[in-house]
Amino acid sequence: MNPQRLATKRLKPCFFRVQRGIEIGGRSYAGVGNATLLMAERFETVHVRRAMVQKAEQGDDAPLRDYMNGCVLAARKGAVMVSPFISPQEKQVMEVLLREELPFVLLTDNGFREYYKPTDALFDACAAGRVLILSPWEYDAGKRHISREDCVALNTMAEEITTI
Repeated sequence: MNPQRLATKRLKPCFFRVQRGIEIGGRSYAGVGNATLLMAERFETVHVRRAMVQKAEQGDDAPLRDYMNGCVLAARKGAVMVSPFISPQEKQVMEVLLREELPFVLLTDNGFREYYKPTDALFDACAAGRVLILSPWEYDAGKRHISREDCVALNTMAEEITTI
């Protein structure tokens, strides 16, 4: 796959070049992917609340299921979904977005090294212009785990992006 990926990167360099200084709501991000997604008419966040998960664990999974389905339906109707996609349920929504080839903005907890390349599924979505990966922080080679504070900050940023 490496030769094919290299050819894809050469054919669509604008989607794979690290773009620095993307200003959104007074905050600066680095990004990889289709920055024109930020010009969409409608954005919605994907943020599964802990209370929904706890209810589901206690047997009432309807609110969680309805929320996750609502996120996918909003994307099908043209909303660009924005999230760090941290929780397992948020990751399931992202998998559906990828499978159905729907656009989204992914916020990450670590910046980009100069020759960053998205992982498999994200690579293909990036090449097709359906994803923008953003990070507000510089790349840290030593960073291994995301903290709760980082999660809260990323979810807050997702909310900010949906109000631009």
